Amino acid sequence: MMGAATALPTVGGVLGAAIARLTAAGVPEPRADAEILLAHALGTTRAGVVAACRDLLPVHAAVAFEAVLARRAAREPLQYLVGEREFWSLPLAVDRRALIPRPETELVVETVLRVAGDARCIVDVGTGSGAIALALARALPAAAVWASDVDPEALAVAHANLARHAPRVRLVCGDLLAAFRPCTVDVVASNPPYVAEAEHAGLAPEIRDHEPARALRAGPDGLAVLRRLVADAPDVLVPGGWLIVEMGAGQADAVGSAIVRDGRYAAVRTVEDHAGMERVLVARRGRGRWTRS
Repeated sequence: MMGAATALPTVGGVLGAAIARLTAAGVPEPRADAEILLAHALGTTRAGVVAACRDLLPVHAAVAFEAVLARRAAREPLQYLVGEREFWSLPLAVDRRALIPRPETELVVETVLRVAGDARCIVDVGTGSGAIALALARALPAAAVWASDVDPEALAVAHANLARHAPRVRLVCGDLLAAFRPCTVDVVASNPPYVAEAEHAGLAPEIRDHEPARALRAGPDGLAVLRRLVADAPDVLVPGGWLIVEMGAGQADAVGSAIVRDGRYAAVRTVEDHAGMERVLVARRGRGRWTRS
């Protein structure tokens, strides 16, 4: 009996083998991912995994860990495997129906709070998991926040997250801003699709093969949705309202030029992310006061 017990693998031994397996599969952060997945299987934290390295790995945890490890080695995103991603210091449920929220998208939220902290009506266009909408709703409790998406499956993910973190946010299924009346919105915020068709094939397998292409791809140059937002936002924005959108690398000039050509915006500027890339574009429609209803 003792020999059978000592033949069971230890937590540390299984972890080491998992790191080697993920490294061979080309996973970018094999140690971190292996620790997170093993912690998930054990119902503990990464620190708990390290502390338990000499312990025997229970059979049920070994089975659960092997299942998720195989999927991670096949380059399925870690966030889909554990079913969660943190955004704005909040745990969001995520799965293949919606894009995984990125840390850089928090810059959209930060920009809204900086330039339009007194807004009373905000629309998060292409809400996906609901990340931007719920962050803004929690930061601006006096504002009416709408979360819009054309995809009912993505809205189902958003609904779960909003019910948990920001239940007063209202959901609407519609194409971009089609559901909103003229001159009623103070801020249009969005992390829209902005990947060019030809670039999609070159993305990391986690993104290319598992995240929804409809939330990524936006025409031959990646600007199809951004151009539509630039053209449509002035119709729903109040005078003085803001369009605040995330962009991809190298897109700032093209989007800025579209705003200038439109002629209905009084100001435009970009905000750089921590890597120095022009990540967020900010444009203001004319001049005026916020809505208060």
